[in-house]
Amino acid sequence: MTSQTTLKQNAEFHRAYGRGKMQTSPILVTYAVKNRGLGCRIGITTSKKIGSAVERNRCRRIIRAAFSSLAPQVRGNWDLVFVARFRTKQKKSTDLAAVMQKQLAALGVIGKE
Repeated sequence: MTSQTTLKQNAEFHRAYGRGKMQTSPILVTYAVKNRGLGCRIGITTSKKIGSAVERNRCRRIIRAAFSSLAPQVRGNWDLVFVARFRTKQKKSTDLAAVMQKQLAALGVIGKE
């Protein structure tokens, strides 16, 4: 998957929050909900509690980089929403990828390895 399809509409995010399954950690919160054959789409949320715009954008970049390493393992059509937490900005994408892999495996998005 070269370019990731993203969630943009508020309703798409609220569908994941309301109907999706959730996994949490001190670094990242992940919501996953099946979609109707639209492939794997991701959305990233960073609140102002995280810090300045520079810090929020860094969080989005490292979440995107962590997911891109796991994207080939995704089975099926999913809408995934990743919510950055305060500690996210202190981590590297490799640290985040390990946490993300555990969460996605627990949600059934990727196979357990």
